[in-house]
Amino acid sequence: MSINKQLSQALQRRAFLTKSMCGLGGIALGSLFANQATADERWRGIITKPQTPVKAKRIIHLCMAGGPSHLETFDFKPELKALDGKPFPESFTKGQQLAQLQNSELKARGPFTEFKKYGKSGQEISTLFPHLGSIADELCIIRSMHTEQINHDTAHAFMNTGSIIKGRPSWGSWMLYGLGAETENLPGFVVMTSQGKGGGAQPVSARQWSAGFLPSRFQGIQFQSKGDAVHYVANPAGVDAPTQRGVIDEINRMNGLLAEKINDSEIQTRISQYEMAYRMQSSVPDLTDFSKEPKAALERYGIDKPGDGTFASNCLLARRMAERGVRFIQLYHRAFDHHGNIEKDLPIAAGETDKPSAALIMDLKERGLLDDTLILWGGEFGRTPMGQGSGRDHHILGFSVALAGGGIKGGTSYGGTDELGYKAVHKPVSVHDLHATMLHLCGIDHLKLTYRTQGRDFRLTDVFGEVVRDILT
Repeated sequence: MSINKQLSQALQRRAFLTKSMCGLGGIALGSLFANQATADERWRGIITKPQTPVKAKRIIHLCMAGGPSHLETFDFKPELKALDGKPFPESFTKGQQLAQLQNSELKARGPFTEFKKYGKSGQEISTLFPHLGSIADELCIIRSMHTEQINHDTAHAFMNTGSIIKGRPSWGSWMLYGLGAETENLPGFVVMTSQGKGGGAQPVSARQWSAGFLPSRFQGIQFQSKGDAVHYVANPAGVDAPTQRGVIDEINRMNGLLAEKINDSEIQTRISQYEMAYRMQSSVPDLTDFSKEPKAALERYGIDKPGDGTFASNCLLARRMAERGVRFIQLYHRAFDHHGNIEKDLPIAAGETDKPSAALIMDLKERGLLDDTLILWGGEFGRTPMGQGSGRDHHILGFSVALAGGGIKGGTSYGGTDELGYKAVHKPVSVHDLHATMLHLCGIDHLKLTYRTQGRDFRLTDVFGEVVRDILT
């Protein structure tokens, strides 16, 4: 029999098994988990020896999607408040890129919230965020962030990949590629989304957790926030574990035959996804079972009903993922795009995120996990110090983020914007600098974590990025 005919039959058998068994929970689930590793083949990363001192083993990114106003969160500007309603000085904006305010009459919009000094560190935080204020001594607030992209999707892409070019790997994918997975029963990179009850929701595309040109095994896996975290996680009626195990073994055997004939790494990846799917049928229900969480824990996070799709439930689930070794966790809360009604909608978004964010940080600390868990709280950009009707427009020249955990100097404020909150002028920090710093804390030299494709070496920070050493312990 010719090699082409053998290959054709192998492909036909493989296609038949794949399609005929698609009703099985594990097989359907497998298609969601492209290339998560098996127990014997668990990806352990290309970095076999830490390149920098390891302070953090995992990252949790609390992404306030839409661009929260730094002027009502972490960056109090009394001069802006005094200028409220008056013409915004042209000396700040002349020749600058604005979003929807371009060629409009610019009037200053002062902060509508009060600010208070919290903790022994006396960090100024908006009274909309009293719970984050109560843990101010755990936080490092960077008030001098800036970015390059003024629209949501590209700004999210820049925050996640360091580029606006499609096909670039996300930050979590780089982490998994470099460090490998700590868990054999869950994906190493998990994403969850939630939506606020007020205005300001913007869609978040799946390209934000794409593996790009890295092998697909490093792609982020989206869990559902409501109902079953993963579709088809249970077996259908009449299918028991031994039967499913036999089916998966046979499919993997056929894939193995194909792999012997075709030099394609994605075939081996396909084998591992079935194994991961099989193990997840027991690990996911355990992960999402909040029945053993005490009532006090649910109240601490502000959870009314576990698994209700809220940011609060997702934060508790993030803690449970961290305990089980998930390497990179992203929680998107879609509620912060306040072009209008900011005085009504921002307090709603703050109320949905403040308590669970603080609860997650302190829960991790009490369990001894904060020391090696790095947390980032923030959005893709900030908002203008000029008004846009009853809200604020997108702004890229200055905004704030907060960090906590592994290797971060708590109770610290770093950098700053000008007196009106328009531009980062004191110790500016770029997105590339943020990436370089957080990789550094995870034992990765951002200059050395590369992947060769299209004839050159690529890295998360492109040709930029400096570690912000003043905020490190």
